[in-house]
Amino acid sequence: MKFFTALRMVMNNQIAFIRARLQTGEWTFGLGAGKPLTTIMRFAADGCIQGYEHPNEARWDIMHDGLVIYNSKAIPMWKQVRTADDETIILQAVADPGVHFSLRPTIQHNVPLSPARFLFPTDLSMTPAGITRVLLVGSCLTALYYEQFSRLYPDVHFDYIPFNYAGSLPDCPPMGVETYNFQYIQIPLRSILTDRVIWAMRLGTPGFLDQVLEDGYGIMDTMLDSALGYNKVHGLLTFVANFSVPQMNIVLSLAERHGAGDLSQVVRELNAYLARSIRKYNNVVLCDVDALGNSLGKQYFLDDMIYFYSHGASFFQEEWDRAPHNRIEAVPALDTFYESHQSALLAAVYEQAVSTYRTVRQVDQVKAVIFDLDNTLWRGQIAEDYRPDRQPWPRTDGWPLGIWEAIHHLRARGILVAICSKNDMALVRERWESVVQPGFLSLDDFAAIRINWQPKPENIHEICSLFNIKPKNVVFVDDNPVERESVRAALPGIRVIGSNPYLVRRILLWSAETQILHLTDESSRREVMVKGQIAREQVRSSITRTEFLGSLGTEVMISRIANGEDRHLGRVLELTNKTNQFNTTGVRWTNEKVTQFLFSGGLIFTFSVKDKFADYGLVGVVYVQGNTIIQFLMSCRVMGMDIEYFVVDEIVKKIRSASKCKAVNAVMMKTKDNMPCQKLYKSAGFDVVKNEKMDSILFSIKENENCISPSHITLK
Repeated sequence: MKFFTALRMVMNNQIAFIRARLQTGEWTFGLGAGKPLTTIMRFAADGCIQGYEHPNEARWDIMHDGLVIYNSKAIPMWKQVRTADDETIILQAVADPGVHFSLRPTIQHNVPLSPARFLFPTDLSMTPAGITRVLLVGSCLTALYYEQFSRLYPDVHFDYIPFNYAGSLPDCPPMGVETYNFQYIQIPLRSILTDRVIWAMRLGTPGFLDQVLEDGYGIMDTMLDSALGYNKVHGLLTFVANFSVPQMNIVLSLAERHGAGDLSQVVRELNAYLARSIRKYNNVVLCDVDALGNSLGKQYFLDDMIYFYSHGASFFQEEWDRAPHNRIEAVPALDTFYESHQSALLAAVYEQAVSTYRTVRQVDQVKAVIFDLDNTLWRGQIAEDYRPDRQPWPRTDGWPLGIWEAIHHLRARGILVAICSKNDMALVRERWESVVQPGFLSLDDFAAIRINWQPKPENIHEICSLFNIKPKNVVFVDDNPVERESVRAALPGIRVIGSNPYLVRRILLWSAETQILHLTDESSRREVMVKGQIAREQVRSSITRTEFLGSLGTEVMISRIANGEDRHLGRVLELTNKTNQFNTTGVRWTNEKVTQFLFSGGLIFTFSVKDKFADYGLVGVVYVQGNTIIQFLMSCRVMGMDIEYFVVDEIVKKIRSASKCKAVNAVMMKTKDNMPCQKLYKSAGFDVVKNEKMDSILFSIKENENCISPSHITLK
C-alpha cells in the first residue's frame, strides 16, 4: 500500500508540474515544419484553450499519458505521445494516428507592464467589475475623457455634463441616477485659482498667494458642494479627481521654493484641502490623479510647458500650427520635442476609477494571504542556504524586505496573514531571527502557521477553516509552480501568485482586492480577534458545550444606525457585502440603497460582541422593514456561541414595542453559501407561513409566543 501511495503522489506531482508548465506563457501549435496554425495558444486554468479559436481545439486536460486536447463537443482530438528534448510536445491525432502536430513554447519577448497595469494590478481580479454607465462632470479635461473613454471602452456608456466656475448641475442627469455605477467629478484648477495668478509680478507681493489659497478654499467648497448635487440627493457613488501639481516650482527666486511665494505649493495645499473636504460627504472617494502623473511622468502629458500654469490639462497641437500661415519657418510637429503619452494617461485615469469602484463594492475582496517560506519570504532554502557553516548567506535586501513590510501593511488593513510551508518547524523557529534580518518580521505576526510536511492543500484548507473563510477570499504566495497548481486544483477559487518575486509586493499592496474603503475598529483588530477565536476554540474542545458557553462571560450590545451619515455605516456595508455563510438572504447593499432604505422608514440594527477572550466589535447587522426582519447577518467569527438567538429575541422585542402588530415576520432566502443560518428562525421559535419559489421562505412568530433566548449572554 505504501508503494502505491508513494507512486500516486509522484504521478500527481508530475501531472501538477505539466499543468503548471502548460499554463506558463503561450504555445505554438501546428505541423513540425511550415507555418504554424497559431503562436498564441494559451492553456487556461479552467480547462479552456485561449488565443486560438477553432472547434477542434476547445479544451484540454492532463491524463495519465499526458496532454489531451478536446473539441467543443468534448471529444478527444489530440493526445500527447512524447516530449522532445527542447520541450516540444508531440501530439497524435486520435482519429488518424498517422497525423502528428507539435506544440512548443512560443519564444517570449518581454513586454513591460503598461502604466495602468503597473499601478492597478489585475492579477487578483476574478469577477468583472460590472460597470455599464458612468457620468463625467467637469471642464475641458473631462470633455477629453468623455471623447476618448467612449472610444476606448465601447461596452460602457459615458455621459458628460460640463462644469465650470460657479455653474450648477441640471436637476437630473442625462439618464436616471440609478443607472450610473458612479460619477466622476473633475473640478477645474483654473476656476479655483482664478486668472489673477497669471500676472507673475503679484507672486512677490506679501500675502498675495495666502489670499489666493484662502479664496480657493471658499471657491472649492462652493463648487464641490454644487458638483455633488446628485450624491447629496440620491447618494450616487462619486469619485473626485484632485489637481495635477505643476511640473516645476512656480517662484520668482530659488529661495521661495515650497515657500509662501510658490504657486505650486498652493496647488499642493489645495489638494490636501480637497482630500479633507470630501470626507465630510457620504459615499465620496478621492481619485489621486496627481499621483498618476507623478508615476507616468508629467512631461509626457501636462501642458504647463506650453499653456498657463493653472490650466492643468493634457497638451496637444492646434490644427492652425500644423499648416503654414505666413510664418517664416514652419512649426514642427509637437512630438518632435514633447513625446506624448496621453493614451497611457487616459488608460490610467480610467483604470484608477475602475480599481476604486472594485474596492468600494468589495469585488473579489481578499481576506487572507498565505505565504510559503523558502524563495518566497527570503532568498534560498532555510535548511540548506542558511546553515551556520555556509557563508555568506543570501542577502535579504531588495524584494525580501519589501515583502516583510507588505505583510505589515496587509495586517494593518485587517487582512489575515498565515504561513504554509513544507519545512521543519523546529528548524524554522531556531533560525528565524538569524534569517530575518533586520528583524522586521516575527512568527508571532502571523495569525496561523502550518510548517510541516503535509500536502499544502490540506494545510491551507485547515487555515481557511480556522479563519472561517472560503478559498475564494484567499491568496496563496509560493515560488513553486507545482505547489501553486496543486493548491489551485484542490481549492477552486483560490488565487495563487509567486512565480516572480519582483511582482509580489506590488500585487499584494496595490490591487483593488486588497484595498479597503474605510478602516473600521473591527478591521484594525481582526488579527487579535481571530487569535482570540482560536484560543476560544481550544477551550471549547476540552469541556462540555454548556460549560464552555457559560464560561465565556459573553456580552452583546445592540445599536441602531441613525442615518446615512452614521459613523458605523462603513462597517455595516463591509460586513453585509462580505458575509456569505451566516446571511439569511445574501442580498448585497450599496451606500445609496442603505440611505434610501433608512429614508423610507427602514431600520438597521447592529450588534457587537465581547467575551473573556476578545472584543469582537461590530459583528452583525439586522435589517427591519415594518414588522419584518428582511435580513440578518453575522460574522462567522462568533458562530457557535448562540449569539444569533439572543439577538433575534431582542430584535423581536424592539419590533413589538414600536408596532401595534405584535406578530413578527422574518425572510429567509437559501443560497449556495448560507447553509449555517437556514435553520435560524425555526430554531428561534418561528413557524413557516409561506414557502415561495426560488428558495424564499417567510417565517412568523405570533404575538403570544416568545423566542428562544440563551441565558448565558448579557445585554449591555
